[in-house]
Amino acid sequence: MTFHDQVIAILPKLRVQALSLTRNRAAAEDLVQDAVCNALSAQASFIPGTNFSAWMHRILRNRFISDLRKRRETTDIDDVPAANFSSSATHEDNLALKDLSLALSRLPADQREALVMVVMQGMSYEALAEATDCAVGTAKSRVFRARRQLEAWMTGDLPSNDKLRIKVKALRDAIDARQRKGESYEDLLID
Repeated sequence: MTFHDQVIAILPKLRVQALSLTRNRAAAEDLVQDAVCNALSAQASFIPGTNFSAWMHRILRNRFISDLRKRRETTDIDDVPAANFSSSATHEDNLALKDLSLALSRLPADQREALVMVVMQGMSYEALAEATDCAVGTAKSRVFRARRQLEAWMTGDLPSNDKLRIKVKALRDAIDARQRKGESYEDLLID
């Protein structure tokens, strides 16, 4: 497989990673384009036989970090792309997906990125560690913490910290009250 064929083959995975980093579709597409341009200009530095996927993911991540340092801002994603779902979801499924999307957006960026790369893209912990320039144990820990936090948010488990538990209960009560009135509650979820 030629270098260009490998680049084309990895584009969908780069788009997913970029979306998990930027949380904005247009910014994700720009990030992928910039990363591919960087990879093409650095083609001579790629060593055939090494992990091309990890190399490309690292280029994309480094480009994101570089852009972030320049801008010092990111924007939120409002929803998960409908194309990711194979069939029409029921109303209940749509609510669950919206809750999951919201919970994913609230995860720390490093945990969200690790979870997306391992769970959605099927990347190994070793490849994740290489792509994000961290130890394998750190990569595993990020995925574990992200999964644990998502599970707690999605199942409604309250934190053990009393002050935090009181805040979470008050937030849930406020959300429930607004939902009963048919009002939006997303402003309550912004830090």
